[in-house]
Amino acid sequence: MRDLVLGIVVGLLALWLLLLVALVVGARRTGHRVSLRDAVRLVPDVVRLLRRVAADPGVPRRIRVGLWLLLAYVVLPIDVVPDFIPVIGLADEVVVIAFALRYLARRLGPDALARHWPGTPEGLAAVRRLAGV
Repeated sequence: MRDLVLGIVVGLLALWLLLLVALVVGARRTGHRVSLRDAVRLVPDVVRLLRRVAADPGVPRRIRVGLWLLLAYVVLPIDVVPDFIPVIGLADEVVVIAFALRYLARRLGPDALARHWPGTPEGLAAVRRLAGV
């Protein structure tokens, strides 16, 4: 049970760091300032996005199955690169999360992504930049 909780925490932290980097890079390009509130809200917003997409019956089944596989990969202690290896151990989860968000955003399209997004426009812009949409 402890490994499960640790896996969830590590996965969410990796996702938050990845999204924070996307938010800061995008803000610097446009000349906007990034508030601490926007940075803190990214992970809960992405988790709510994934939950909304998974619950939407209009979303293709393969996308919903992909979301469950992503959750399993982040939560389970079995990884391509073990988590006990410093830096590199977490990098594989960050890469998998980034590819999953990219896949999700490209399959859903920008309109559906915006429809399911629960957060701020800046957060949505960060997710779009990360996903290449």
